[in-house]
Amino acid sequence: MATGAAAQRFRPVVVSGPSGAGKSTLLKRLFAEYPDTFDLSVSHTTRAPRPGEENGREYYFTTKEDFLDLVSKNAFIEHAQFGGNYYGTTVQAVKDVAQKGKICVLDIEMEGVKQVKRTDLDARFLFLAPPSIEELEKRLRGRATETEESLTVWVSYHIPSLPQLARLSAGNLTLLQKRLAQAKNELEYAAQSGSHDRTVVNDDLEKAYKELRDWIVDGGNFGARQ
Repeated sequence: MATGAAAQRFRPVVVSGPSGAGKSTLLKRLFAEYPDTFDLSVSHTTRAPRPGEENGREYYFTTKEDFLDLVSKNAFIEHAQFGGNYYGTTVQAVKDVAQKGKICVLDIEMEGVKQVKRTDLDARFLFLAPPSIEELEKRLRGRATETEESLTVWVSYHIPSLPQLARLSAGNLTLLQKRLAQAKNELEYAAQSGSHDRTVVNDDLEKAYKELRDWIVDGGNFGARQ
């Protein structure tokens, strides 16, 4: 991959999708297959590090005060709040990848996608979808990070089309159920024309990876600017 100014020809790739859709798994495979071509932008977050995570590798772990200071300085391309924590990608994080002569990949949520679309980043957008809400729930229940901690949110307004959630009393949705509600919103947004350049349904890992890889690699053009 070219370095310096030549790297600017290659458009960043934004990969989004509900938590549990398989973004991390597929992107790890992409980076392993193309170690000199792609790199993930490192986001900032105010959440605490999980076991095994390192500052500057998975995230830049920061305080709420420092995060909001960066917001006030317009340092972020995109930022959002989820589960009481802030997450965001800085302009510098994307520049850091380009300066290494690699194509920047951003793994972000729906609100981040909307914000990136309002910038001059000229990114390519891929949405990774689960086969169904039911399958997504099964995957999330199998993840150790999905604890059953309570969150106060409102059911009937946000998730009326999910009867298994609508039967719950408002005010005691778990983190898992919150993620399912968010997934519904993301799927509805992804169904809108022009929201993404490509949608890949992860109903089979090998098939989904091939579709994701082939679209991103683009026959060796990597979505280069003309």
